[in-house]
Amino acid sequence: MPTPTVAPQNLLMAALPAAARRRLLARRSPVELVLSDVLAEPGEPIRYVFFPVEGFVSLIVSIDGGAQLEVGLVGNEGMVGTSLLLGVGVAPLRALVQGGGSAWRVEAAAFSREIALTSSVQARLARYVQVQLIQLAQNAACVRFHVIEARLARWLLMTRDRAHSSTFGVTHEFLAFMLGVRRAGVTRAASALQARDLIRYVRGELEIRDARGLELAACDCYAADKRTYARNLR
Repeated sequence: MPTPTVAPQNLLMAALPAAARRRLLARRSPVELVLSDVLAEPGEPIRYVFFPVEGFVSLIVSIDGGAQLEVGLVGNEGMVGTSLLLGVGVAPLRALVQGGGSAWRVEAAAFSREIALTSSVQARLARYVQVQLIQLAQNAACVRFHVIEARLARWLLMTRDRAHSSTFGVTHEFLAFMLGVRRAGVTRAASALQARDLIRYVRGELEIRDARGLELAACDCYAADKRTYARNLR
């Protein structure tokens, strides 16, 4: 495969040193992420790492073999498969495609060989691992202390950022699954946001009508996540 001459569209890849980026891009395969596809399961070997370009992926933890909760969201700011950066070849979380779109896929073995070559690549990707760890902790606190309406506003903004669109398809059932709450709670929270004309929700299609107002309605975790990314990966 010829080495691409255009700048990559994944921000994490774009931030890598030029030589390492070219080598990784030469080993990557363009793939299409399909809604609801599972890219990794807990405890299973990691075969590929994924750098989303347009699609985005939920990182999900299961409790007692039944209940599940989204604890992370990866779009074109990051990658799926960070355990390899720690020398661990098995996935700790379920990786579920939440938004379809293009991505770059690199075989795990090739990725591990590449990052072993250059300390600057290791350092840069380690900072992304730091971002993910902070965001996992932030999410745990958010689930414990913040009300559903504020958490929903945060989730919608995070999804908008990764979907690169203010309109996307989603159901109350799916929102309840992602937020780890009852469907009735999501319905009340979404109705409250809609009554303030911050969002519009019709037949599974959600539109963010007032992004600034939705940011004010969201808990501070949304702004904290953005600060964490800017501080560690600028």
